[in-house]
Amino acid sequence: MLKNYLKIAWRNLVKSKSFTLLNIIGLAVGMAAAILIILWIQNEMSFDRNYAKSDRLYLMYNRDTFSGEKWAWNNTPKIMASFLKKDYPEVEDAVRLSGSNFLLTLDEKKFQKSGAFVDSTFLEVFDLPMKFGNASTALDDPYNIVITEELAESFFGKEEAIGKTIRIDNKDNFTVTGVLENPRNDTRFQAEYYLPWAYFKKLGWDDEWWGNNSVNTYVLLKKNTTVDRFNGKVRTITIDHTKGKDQDGSTTEVFAYPLSQTYLYGKSENGQLVEGRIVTVRLFGIIAAFILLIACINFMNLSTARSEKRAKEVGIRKVVGALKSSLILQFIGESVLLALFAGLLAVLMVQISIPAFNKLVDKHLYLNFADPFFYLQLIGFILFTGIIAGSYPSFFLSSFQPVKVLKGKGRPIGKALDPRKVLVVTQFTFAILLIISTLIIRQQIKYAQDREMGYNKESLIYIGLQGELDKHFRAIRQALVEKGGAVAVTKSMSPITEQWSDSWGFSWPGSTEADKKMDFGRFSSDADFTKAIGTSLVAGRDIDIYTYPSDSNAVLLNETAVKKMRLKDPIGQIVKGDGRDLQIVGIVKDFIINSPYEPIGPMLIMGPASWFNMMHVKLNPAKSTADALKIVEEVLAEYNPAYPFEYHFVDDAYEKKFENTQRTGTLASLFAGLTILISCLGLFGLSAYMAANRIKEIGIRKVLGASITSISVLLSKDFLKLILISFIIASPIAIYLMNKWLEDYKYRIDISPWVFVGAGVISLLIAILTVSFQAIKAAVADPAKSLKAE
Repeated sequence: MLKNYLKIAWRNLVKSKSFTLLNIIGLAVGMAAAILIILWIQNEMSFDRNYAKSDRLYLMYNRDTFSGEKWAWNNTPKIMASFLKKDYPEVEDAVRLSGSNFLLTLDEKKFQKSGAFVDSTFLEVFDLPMKFGNASTALDDPYNIVITEELAESFFGKEEAIGKTIRIDNKDNFTVTGVLENPRNDTRFQAEYYLPWAYFKKLGWDDEWWGNNSVNTYVLLKKNTTVDRFNGKVRTITIDHTKGKDQDGSTTEVFAYPLSQTYLYGKSENGQLVEGRIVTVRLFGIIAAFILLIACINFMNLSTARSEKRAKEVGIRKVVGALKSSLILQFIGESVLLALFAGLLAVLMVQISIPAFNKLVDKHLYLNFADPFFYLQLIGFILFTGIIAGSYPSFFLSSFQPVKVLKGKGRPIGKALDPRKVLVVTQFTFAILLIISTLIIRQQIKYAQDREMGYNKESLIYIGLQGELDKHFRAIRQALVEKGGAVAVTKSMSPITEQWSDSWGFSWPGSTEADKKMDFGRFSSDADFTKAIGTSLVAGRDIDIYTYPSDSNAVLLNETAVKKMRLKDPIGQIVKGDGRDLQIVGIVKDFIINSPYEPIGPMLIMGPASWFNMMHVKLNPAKSTADALKIVEEVLAEYNPAYPFEYHFVDDAYEKKFENTQRTGTLASLFAGLTILISCLGLFGLSAYMAANRIKEIGIRKVLGASITSISVLLSKDFLKLILISFIIASPIAIYLMNKWLEDYKYRIDISPWVFVGAGVISLLIAILTVSFQAIKAAVADPAKSLKAE
């Protein structure tokens, strides 16, 4: 019986080659898109959840109120971990992580790599997979280093790395005591090397200040520990350790949050961690389901549209005794067989497109052909698709009455509530929804990109102050200007595109107790800040320690800070905080340092009493960029020969602020395009069958004098009505969803009615182009051929 069903199904598919091809392509595109999204969702859902002790791992957070708004953040004091282990019996272990970016050297091989300082038990707590070495002892000595397999190969090739020596920062030698497997793409720990916390202490970077929130602290709770109870005990740890000391007055609360939840549920809202990235995951899950559904709808539409060709077959089979259930199984079998071909084609499409998709979503997704479970999932996916696609056609076709179909009386084609029309409306509603969403996302990106930055990013680079650069900075600064490579050079604590520090607890003339909880972003400069960065002075002067040695305690305020501090005549006034008195010497125009989608906050740009990590170089515009960079490279090589010349353009760094939103927009555009393609394939096939069913009517109309245009309009207008209905349904849904999406942006657009006009025009044009080919083909056909049978 099964063999007979398969034979009949195969013959029917071969007999209607165009129908089969349209369905296979439509299903394959839909299945491929769904597979890609499912791979992405699987990766997102597994992020930070595959550690052996995941159910007991937590990340420590702070919670406090600033400027009337409650915040939660995961940078904590360095001292916290030791007290967690010592004073709280619920804690099995507590480890810290602080990022590093050293130059690693072996003979002539030099690599600038990102790594991390961690406590000695870190590798055991997270069971990072070791290829060579012992995780429990690898970081016991201050001069041990654990590196990844990729870094080991870069340094030592195929030779064994264990026991070999690598020089760090051209200063200290470290022994390789462990080689880790290359990091998985579902973990936050992507460092290429790990150094012991003991070396961090030797560098003098450790401190016991509870107000310095600068590291991540992870805790492993003991089995059967209730996190709510633990949080009740640990809540006041910072408050308790700052009472009666220099840091007296802290109101910061502490809590532990499941590490497995931080990636998907890590958005801070009123001091609570709520749904964040999981919203995007759910959204793309819905998109995957709808794309697959649209592909299945194509199958349903095309199968039921050609029902006249299958009606007599059904009638004869029923007359000779076929049961309805056997017919349903036969038609389901046909759809599953077609879905099998489509599924194989979809896998091929995914394998070809996955490198480009990985680049788009910044992932390392792949089809795991070595895993037997993959094939079970694929078979289940194909069966599911085939059954869904064939469900409605099988019940529709098997319900024909033999007496009617054998007399040539099928089902009416043009009735008002034709299920095919409902399916077309469903398809295009989703397609139009994605078109509208894409247009709004693009508008939001452009709105932020066109925002006034407040500084000039052109020909501006930043370079890390490594090796001897800081020591010889004054000579370097002078040489760069004298040799014509730069017009201005300044030092800072971070790139101008990133804020690495913020602080509170400041006071000034006229400030209140509540003002001490005003959070200030912090930046730093030695001199020529406005000249190098290209921002404007609103009042006063720039910091310049070379002209004014007392400027080591000088500070610049941005315009927002002046407003928030309610200062009438700020120049010369004193701001107390950080254990010193800062004299205001100038006011600078507001500039964007954090997200271009967020309001600009109050900022302090402080003199050299702060610290420096970067140098900004404004390249000489009178020279070509290449020539200016060559001069900069030569000067740095003279004063810092042990380090390679590495620099970053500020305009490139600024553009990266838009990457996530642009990625969302590109994905929306991609899925909108795929949805339209699949829908148009179905519309093309459906219009062809509809035209074929009305071929005699068209012939009669032409004989009676109807023009090609009137016939084309006749055949197209029904479809265009369906697109209009889809637009009416999609528009309010799009308004609601896009308003929810825009809520995450404080600097945002207002949704324009022109977006909907544009989406409506685009969808109508696509439908007209799709349907018109078949309409015109039917309209120009010779009526003699269509009517000769009458």
